[in-house]
Amino acid sequence: MEGILRWRLLTLIPAVVWGATYYVTRHTLPADSPLWGAVLRALPAGLLLLLIARRLPRGAWWWRSAVLGMLNTGAFFALVYLAAQLLPTGIASVVMAASPLVMMGLSAVLLGRRLRVAGVGGALLGLAGVVLMLWSGPDAVDPRGIAAAVGAMAMSSLGYVLMARWTAKDGTIEVLPATAWQLVAGGIFVLPVAALVEGAPPVLDSTALVGFGYLTVIATAAAYLLWFAGLARLGPSDLALIGLANPLTGVLLGAGLASERLSARQWLGAGLLLAGVVLGQERAVRRTPPGLSRAAKPDTAEVSAAAPASPDEAPVPAVCGADPRR
Repeated sequence: MEGILRWRLLTLIPAVVWGATYYVTRHTLPADSPLWGAVLRALPAGLLLLLIARRLPRGAWWWRSAVLGMLNTGAFFALVYLAAQLLPTGIASVVMAASPLVMMGLSAVLLGRRLRVAGVGGALLGLAGVVLMLWSGPDAVDPRGIAAAVGAMAMSSLGYVLMARWTAKDGTIEVLPATAWQLVAGGIFVLPVAALVEGAPPVLDSTALVGFGYLTVIATAAAYLLWFAGLARLGPSDLALIGLANPLTGVLLGAGLASERLSARQWLGAGLLLAGVVLGQERAVRRTPPGLSRAAKPDTAEVSAAAPASPDEAPVPAVCGADPRR
């Protein structure tokens, strides 16, 4: 149990880091280059991790990496970049907070998880919060930004659930190369589209270079490595709850650093949304996520490897969905 708590704390780090990406993107990066923004964020990070991993995909993981690369990195980064430029930081991040609700539904369909009354109630409460958060007049929220944020949220939710499903079927895939493959694939797919649609790469000043440095090294290479390691250990439902740190960070940064003001109605909507997610996930965090490998289940023969006696004995899992000591 202590080892699980340790992994929840570790996966809290990328959730907080990603909450800051909305502020960094909106205030440091070029506003008219979402496709090149996705390429410059995904491809260098993926190549860095691939250089460390020194392993290429095999068999089905070629096409799986391509699919996950588009869902979790390439197209996802472009939509997040666009949403961050068109929406206030707080609103962009709170829209993304609906991800846990979508992940619950996808887990039920793809991983065979049964929907609970608490989960359905939380989804409805969260939906009410989204409506209340965004209903503040036709000129207050750019519908293109909302569409981009919703699209990014749906794509990443599907990508995380597929990652959990596919790694559960293959106990030989390490976290480091799997993360590198997705990032490289996403960057390669978006690269020709960026050149065709946006032309030459944008000229970056010193502020933009610092912003991309943060997004590439910290918010992508390091954060995705931690997130997918946590996904293998905890499962999508547990990570969905931890992901609440993402919108909370975005709202606080938007209000504190960017002087973005939310109305009382919008704050109420944000509270309802977060309360709905907590309600829907309150039991999920107490149970072992189904559909993962035997190493994640405490009632198997590998219980000593999956649930060490102390946090100090819990190694960083080297394999997605498999015994971390294998």
